[in-house]
Amino acid sequence: MAGKIRIRWLGHAGFELTSPGGKVILIDPWLDAPTSFLKPSDLSSVDLMLVTHDHFDHAGSVGEILQRTEAILVANVETAARIKADCNLPDDRVVFGGAGMNVGGTAEVKGLKVIMTQAVHSTATGVSCGYIVEMEDGRRVYHAGDTGLFESMRLYGELYPLEVALLPIGGVFTMDPLQAKRAAELLRPKRVVPMHFQTFPILEQSADRFRSLMEDTGIEVTVLNPGEVCEV
Repeated sequence: MAGKIRIRWLGHAGFELTSPGGKVILIDPWLDAPTSFLKPSDLSSVDLMLVTHDHFDHAGSVGEILQRTEAILVANVETAARIKADCNLPDDRVVFGGAGMNVGGTAEVKGLKVIMTQAVHSTATGVSCGYIVEMEDGRRVYHAGDTGLFESMRLYGELYPLEVALLPIGGVFTMDPLQAKRAAELLRPKRVVPMHFQTFPILEQSADRFRSLMEDTGIEVTVLNPGEVCEV
């Protein structure tokens, strides 16, 4: 299938992916972030809603968007149950008949594959995770979620060659730029888009150090401002 993958940064760890076939995937859209430029009412057509973990700065806007759209929720079992109950969602609005999924699982929805990956982080419900989204044309985008560095990233890169990796670089709660560089070397995507920086004063305030560290890796780095789009 010819076409581009469109990646729009919503700020913080939130992204809107549009597949070559026109499917819209939201990942952790926290629209109350200081850098946010959207309201839930601005999002009328969403196919998939991916939640990496149950913290306010990742799941805080999910319920309202789910209630305004027909998006199918992808989340770990306990987080899916919490959101499903809060939003009174029917079973067919959550993957696997309302059950949710867990690390290692693959959901096939609307011509896309979503693989739930390990992440090293805390969460209010269930376990934290990341996602590899395989588009209709077979190309893949990895959202690491909030995570520290872990060696198994190498295995994900080997099993699922990546077009793009969306990696946190902010430190404090996630990898910092040095660790994120090592993550990129383990994953070996064609391109990295940094995230989870700048939002709070205690985080890394720009991607400059990360971009400088990445210069010797041969991996392209695309730094977005909230609202900006890259296409691959």
